[in-house]
Amino acid sequence: MFDHKKVEVEWGGKTLTLETGKVARQADGAVIATLGETVVLCAVTAAKTVKEGQDFFPLTVHYQEKFSSAGRIPGGFFKRERGATEKETLVSRLIDRPIRPLFPEGFYNEINAIAQVLSYDGENEPDILAMVAASAALTLSGVPFMGPIGAARVGYQDGEYLLNPTDKQVAEGDLDLVVAGTHDAVMMVESEANELSEEVMLGAVLFAHDNMQPVIDAIIKLAEQAAKEPWDLATGDDKSAIKAKLKDLIGADLAAAYKLTNKSARQDAVNAARAKAREGMADMKESDPAGYLGALKLVKKLEADIVRGAILTDGIRIDGRDLKTVRPIQAEVHFLPRAHGSALFTRGETQTIATTTLGTKDAEQMIDGLGGLSYQNFMLHYNFPPYSVGEVGRFGAPGRREVGHGKLAWRALRPVLPTKEEFPYTIRVTSDITESNGSSSMATVCGGSLSMMDAGVPLKRPVSGIAMGLILEGDKFAVLSDILGDEDHLGDMDFKVAGTSEGITTMQMDIKIAGITREIFETALNQAKEGRAHILGEMAKALGETRTELSAHAPRIETLQIDKSKIRDVIGTGGKVIREIVATTGAKVDIDDDGVIKVSSSDHSQIEAAINWIKGIVEEAEVGKIYNGKVVNLVDFGAFVNFMGGKDGLVHVSEIRNERVEKVGDVLKEGQEVKVKVLEIDPRGKVRLSMRVVDQETGAELEDTRPAREPREPRGDRGPRRDGGDRGDRGPRREGGDRGDRGGDRGPRRDRGPRRERSEGGKDEGGESIGLPSFITED
Repeated sequence: MFDHKKVEVEWGGKTLTLETGKVARQADGAVIATLGETVVLCAVTAAKTVKEGQDFFPLTVHYQEKFSSAGRIPGGFFKRERGATEKETLVSRLIDRPIRPLFPEGFYNEINAIAQVLSYDGENEPDILAMVAASAALTLSGVPFMGPIGAARVGYQDGEYLLNPTDKQVAEGDLDLVVAGTHDAVMMVESEANELSEEVMLGAVLFAHDNMQPVIDAIIKLAEQAAKEPWDLATGDDKSAIKAKLKDLIGADLAAAYKLTNKSARQDAVNAARAKAREGMADMKESDPAGYLGALKLVKKLEADIVRGAILTDGIRIDGRDLKTVRPIQAEVHFLPRAHGSALFTRGETQTIATTTLGTKDAEQMIDGLGGLSYQNFMLHYNFPPYSVGEVGRFGAPGRREVGHGKLAWRALRPVLPTKEEFPYTIRVTSDITESNGSSSMATVCGGSLSMMDAGVPLKRPVSGIAMGLILEGDKFAVLSDILGDEDHLGDMDFKVAGTSEGITTMQMDIKIAGITREIFETALNQAKEGRAHILGEMAKALGETRTELSAHAPRIETLQIDKSKIRDVIGTGGKVIREIVATTGAKVDIDDDGVIKVSSSDHSQIEAAINWIKGIVEEAEVGKIYNGKVVNLVDFGAFVNFMGGKDGLVHVSEIRNERVEKVGDVLKEGQEVKVKVLEIDPRGKVRLSMRVVDQETGAELEDTRPAREPREPRGDRGPRRDGGDRGDRGPRREGGDRGDRGGDRGPRRDRGPRRERSEGGKDEGGESIGLPSFITED
């Protein structure tokens, strides 16, 4: 029933399995990739025809994490997988970016690649496996894919590179780098690093490329067994004559347009040339619609030839700069008066308003993923409204591009953040792009760094970022610093590097050709280092170091550590105590399982009140110390006073005032604020308090003027109490009946009447003493 094919390869000490022919057999290509107990299915389908009038390549990649793969049920109301999460969006882009350049120019058939995580073991990350499965499925499908590609994750710990590290190893190490590439060249890089050098980063990329070769070989081996017949591609017509005609028609206009340094003026001139081309080719529109569309596509080729030729031949770029010069930079902090931190960062015609907002622990982002619930206290959101490029367009929820750009800036800034113990705030950075002409994501890095410094976030060091470009023709190449939007579109590489003065924190590279060499990579890294250093210098002119004071509008957070055994006391039954603290003081109180308490408010007096309350609950009372308290209950013999927030003690009626108090209610009322001194704490923890030795106005201790009590009569004068054996001359105690000579014959008990009526003054009916002590019988 199944034509099952399977290939296994040892990869990084584990077995990678690729199989096809059993699942999703109606797709053009379907592969199940397994590493450990993580399993990913990728199915590829392709449209057999091109939609009429379509002049672009509609490749769509979807990555989905099935909660069942980790034995979990999704949260929320619907309890099923719904829209793509941020991670699913990022992994979809991770798959798309290296495979898109490997389709031939002019191939416009729609292709769909869907990767689904079917099993997750908590150790082997499914994103790399999804990239491998997608590459294998495309290779088997028969579509014109110039792959396959391989992929690998690299960590760096104790000076050693780690292939496909676990989450724990990544967290403990200094690098999380993902590389995809063909057999000959690197196609894509995505990374986050703890200020590593250019040499270490380059070594990590090469290490990944070397170690993905077994994966590429395994895909080729599987394709030899199960690949479908390759599609027949129509041979393109020779368009050299049309291109020459267009060059004569608008070549000079385009050359003049790309000498204009102002973006708006340049776009107007280019659009005018394109309109001229449409008019010149209007005769083809009816007779040969497909040829007409193809002719218009050649206009872009002419533009590329003009721009690329000028750069390679003369070293002159569109805006007149040389290859290494960074556009003018203007940075300004505290741009917005009410934001906790803000910056306006402008580089040439690219600009962002970056803001930083500080929040408490309850503002952390909850992430529900395959590994369970997790919480993130640093967020960065990137927004790209259409007005930033002078266009009319959709404005609303962020798209894949915005999610990806924001995550890139997030990776650049996270390595320099303080720990939660050093800075217990939730941090949200927003970047609103107000102008864009090249590398708005790197402007976000610079603006985000400045806005956090303005907010008082103690960064290790400022971070800057730069976008590099590449023009490659044969053996000649030129690496461009701080590329423009047109240089990005017409060039061969988009290479972004961000970091501090000490090293790189993130690196992202996308190649639009079949890969680059080590020489090009090294040149780009070294040139980017010079550019980053220049930008850091310009940023320092606006703000050289983090502010020492938070904004007056930001919440203050103070932290204290309590014993774990006291957590229940602070929370109270059903949260009664902590709710009372919050309601009374107005401060927010967060307690974690380790006994760390964070108290926050924009009003310091509220924080102080809450902390004092908590300290009163967890601290032990000290004998001789004076406390503020509140009367909580009145009784005949005194008053119970609550002090230190969670402790009660008794003020005996004799300790309320020096003078005699007849009725406690005449002096005290429930809820009354008083000051008390701890007199004694008995072994059972009961506390005896005094008000009379404390000045109730000032809280100062008063001299105790009350005479000391006379000591009781010692028991020694009475002789030792004997146990019931030898009773001396009293004789043995008898049960009932005759009890001996005890002052006369008393008769039966029933004849004596009530005890209170039988005698007075300690004498019997005959007036004789009955042997009671003198201090009782004396009048």
